[in-house]
Amino acid sequence: MPESELTQEEADRLLELPKHLTDAGMVSLPEAGQGVRFGLTSEDRREKFFLDLYRGRLNLAKRTHHTRARRTVPLARLCVGVPRHRNPGGLEVGANHLHLFRPGFMDKWAFEPPVNKFTDLRDPWHTLGEFLDYCNITAPVGGQQEFGP
Repeated sequence: MPESELTQEEADRLLELPKHLTDAGMVSLPEAGQGVRFGLTSEDRREKFFLDLYRGRLNLAKRTHHTRARRTVPLARLCVGVPRHRNPGGLEVGANHLHLFRPGFMDKWAFEPPVNKFTDLRDPWHTLGEFLDYCNITAPVGGQQEFGP
């Protein structure tokens, strides 16, 4: 099914599927100004996913965590410390926001991150762990080096 025809129910199912790293190793945040990609697969190996992480170069608080299915379908993208986002309907959300797939809009809609799911967006490692939980990604997190502000 082309991504443009993906239903909300299918996108929700893909987000809820347990996902595992395709290669041995740990998920770690990239260096300043860098991005890193991790391959993921469902338990039955029928669905392939990607986890993309990015860290700002000058603004060290800027981070993006992104989970995609079927190569190009954005399921969830958490943006921290970025400019405000304006949704297609005109409503603006703050510098910290969560994009979720919506049929016909892909990930153009963003929402305030639920505080019961993302409890401390100032802590990069804690936020990464919560994003993995939110997307049902079971992967060890490693390399918890000091992060700037």
